[in-house]
Amino acid sequence: KVTIILNKINRTKTDMKNNVIFTMLVAVVLSALNLPNVAAQGVVVFTKDGAKKVFPHEKVDSIVTYNSEEELEELMGVRTFTVNGVSFTMVKVEGGTFQMGATPEQKGFDYNERPVHSVTLSDYYIGETEVTQELWTAVMGNNPSSFAGNAQRPVEMVSWDNCQTFISKLNALTGENFCLPTEAQWEYAARGGHKSKGYKFAGGNILEEVAWADENSESVTHPVAQKNANELGLYDMSGNVWEWCRDWKGPFPAESQVDPQGPSSGTGRIFRGGSWNSSAWNCRISYRNRNSETYRSSYLGMRLAIDIDK
Repeated sequence: KVTIILNKINRTKTDMKNNVIFTMLVAVVLSALNLPNVAAQGVVVFTKDGAKKVFPHEKVDSIVTYNSEEELEELMGVRTFTVNGVSFTMVKVEGGTFQMGATPEQKGFDYNERPVHSVTLSDYYIGETEVTQELWTAVMGNNPSSFAGNAQRPVEMVSWDNCQTFISKLNALTGENFCLPTEAQWEYAARGGHKSKGYKFAGGNILEEVAWADENSESVTHPVAQKNANELGLYDMSGNVWEWCRDWKGPFPAESQVDPQGPSSGTGRIFRGGSWNSSAWNCRISYRNRNSETYRSSYLGMRLAIDIDK
């Protein structure tokens, strides 16, 4: 069975109509799918429920086939995993170079958000949402959270050390190499990666549209993915719960960095993003926080990452 994936692009009608090779390809593929006399209409796609959709040729960039759900996920830039009946999604972040720290749209800075410096990152995956209580329970067999009652809330009351235990068990169950994001990976993803629009918070400049914070949370966590996503389709990177990062706390360097891993030692581990009891200041993308590896709190959770081997 062949499936057509369509990608709309900003080409003029003249450009596509003059693309004779593309038109011939469309005709050949449609013929192979036993769809006669439809090339003049455009590219015809039959969805799983039997509905027919017609896309004009000038709206079609390419035709791509896939043979498995895994191939489709790769094409779409996501990977979905299921552990003990619980599914979660990882979003691919295309690497690039960005300015890390208190850039102008942050409207101020704490001392540890400077100097702003250039960071270049390779591709990686990051969790579409914070780790939920449902996923934590599926892996660990328990739920340490203070705000129980809805399994789609983010897990909290987990230390950095607890997160490492969770990740080790998750890797054993999946055969994958999950980890916490580095601080640089976290900030780049929160900014929207190469799609960044330069927002103050992750996904926008109006806090209540993208985050659960002290002004709207009613002093509790909320189910993930209820607020607007950011440019990469990531939820709750501002607010709901703070998120542990891989790095030790340390001062920012002035020089450019490539795939930084943070200091080799420090006075605590970094966490980012703000939480349900945070002010708008603490929910800014560049705000940094830290505590010991054994520290646990009802405002502190985690988000997964996967480094992509070169």
